[in-house]
Amino acid sequence: MGLLAASGGFTRYRIVGEVKDEILRQAPDRLKKYAFVDIDHSADERSFGWVAFEDYLDNEWRSAPPEKGHYLAFSLRLDTRRVSPAVLKKHLRLALDQEKEHMKSDGKAFLSKDRKKEIAERVKLSLMARSLPIPAIFEAVWNTLDHTVWLCSTNSKVQTLFDDLFTMTFELQLEPQTPAYLAERIIGVERGLALEHVEPSQFAG
Repeated sequence: MGLLAASGGFTRYRIVGEVKDEILRQAPDRLKKYAFVDIDHSADERSFGWVAFEDYLDNEWRSAPPEKGHYLAFSLRLDTRRVSPAVLKKHLRLALDQEKEHMKSDGKAFLSKDRKKEIAERVKLSLMARSLPIPAIFEAVWNTLDHTVWLCSTNSKVQTLFDDLFTMTFELQLEPQTPAYLAERIIGVERGLALEHVEPSQFAG
């Protein structure tokens, strides 16, 4: 669920170090440099990049700019193309049976390991080209006053992808603001160390 939904899960970050004004001015161009590239007409398994916050089909920010007051709003789009293991197994079996028939007609009886691998790769590539990629959208908002960043996902793989792409785009490092980190920030480092020894309490009778 995204920021515009009634509920959802979020990951909160802070940007480590100084953020130069130049980076903020360049933000729209930096987002476009690493914008999402469509793979509908290819056999690629995955594609990811930035798109407009308002429209995940807009990777050129024609619908609206990313600047929203003192916020930057954009989305991470991840398209993944998958082939069902059962479908792959079926078509690989058909391709191997066909190959064996050709070998019989040529007087051959042994199908090498390398040839099997070649056939498997060809079958997978063919099926990939026939399947449509599935899009997933993860909204993000950057408060340019206190440099906190919100990502609409708690999935660890999405977090890693977002972290890496954010760093590549803006040349800035993100640090997740976990509950323990936030508590330490409020009560101080010395008192925060005591949190490591806190044990859960049982309130239900």
